[in-house]
Amino acid sequence: MPKLRNKGTVDAAKPAAGEFFLWDDQLPGFYLRVYPTGRKVYGVQYRSQGRTRRVSVGRHGPTTPDNAWRAARAILSRVDEGDDPATERDRERKAPTVRALADLYLERHARPKKKASSIESDERLFRLVLLPALGHLKVPAVTREDVAAMHHQHRATPVQANRALALAHKLFQLAERWGIRADTTNPCRHIDRYPEKPRERFLSPAELASLGEALAQLEREGNVHRSAILAVRLLILSGCRRSEILNLRWDEVDFERGVLALKDSKTGGKEVPLGAAALKLLADNQREEGNPFVCWGERPGARLIGIDKAWRAIRARAGMSDLRLHDLRHSFASVGAAGGESLLIVGKLLGHRQPATTARYAHLAPDPARAAADRISGAIAATMTGGGGAVVSLDQARRRRG
Repeated sequence: MPKLRNKGTVDAAKPAAGEFFLWDDQLPGFYLRVYPTGRKVYGVQYRSQGRTRRVSVGRHGPTTPDNAWRAARAILSRVDEGDDPATERDRERKAPTVRALADLYLERHARPKKKASSIESDERLFRLVLLPALGHLKVPAVTREDVAAMHHQHRATPVQANRALALAHKLFQLAERWGIRADTTNPCRHIDRYPEKPRERFLSPAELASLGEALAQLEREGNVHRSAILAVRLLILSGCRRSEILNLRWDEVDFERGVLALKDSKTGGKEVPLGAAALKLLADNQREEGNPFVCWGERPGARLIGIDKAWRAIRARAGMSDLRLHDLRHSFASVGAAGGESLLIVGKLLGHRQPATTARYAHLAPDPARAAADRISGAIAATMTGGGGAVVSLDQARRRRG
């Protein structure tokens, strides 16, 4: 039997009419497979669970005899420890790509368990971030370096990068649960997220006036869909989320009680109290015949689609190109907080589940400690002067100094 670590022995093996094997005389199971075309491939044969299995370790030429022998010995050592490299290889070959796993995620996990808005967000992240970077890779082959490179590529938009990382983590977590990837091998582990700075963009009184004027002009000109203008006005007057207004149906508007009785939202079914201005706006806008949605779309019976295009035209006319639709919700809350409404009430109007979510507006509210200091010092000063002296508050003092 030849010694396959000898290059001369391997080179001397000439092709025949059919393929044949040369077996090493030192390492049992190590072979050279010679094809009629002259192609020569090193491999290992072993038995596992009563079956004969083979694993290729490299083609002669790119792989030297000595390197092939070392690789074969390593594989046989794994077999001795109970591994089955051929089965693992077959599993990897049959494993789905990340693109196929994303489809499975949407079918098995997202659509049965998540809200439509969350599914749309997942699909957007797949389309823009995950699949361009990882979609072509086999699920078991994805490494931490692959995921880190994807995350780093989108560092200019840290919020999006972090959301994509969180989605990828869930994706590979499910891959482990479904047996597509080995347990405890999630490649998203130990990748640090980027710091996120909460964006706080509130409309000033002057900007609110500019927005109102822009809406009125575009409505008169007819250049923007009336339903989109209605949606923007409702957003700023109610503090609702974008999806809550775009999916709002007339049967959810309770004029008698002055609320929106939403059947579904990000936080589930809820009631949103409406002010007189919002109720008047709804009352003044007639229903589109045969359409159940308050903000109707072009197609019969459908809701408004494509508000982003209309919003770009509106904010351009108002001269506020950096303004997002979600900033209207922030502005509603900021006006309430600055006007002295308690954060508890503001949070209730916005539908926040946790007080901490509303806490971002605390700095806009009048300082209760300063107001208390005004009252206490005023009472003390009045007592000390026998009640005859005028008590001047801090705000009044500042105005006089000014």
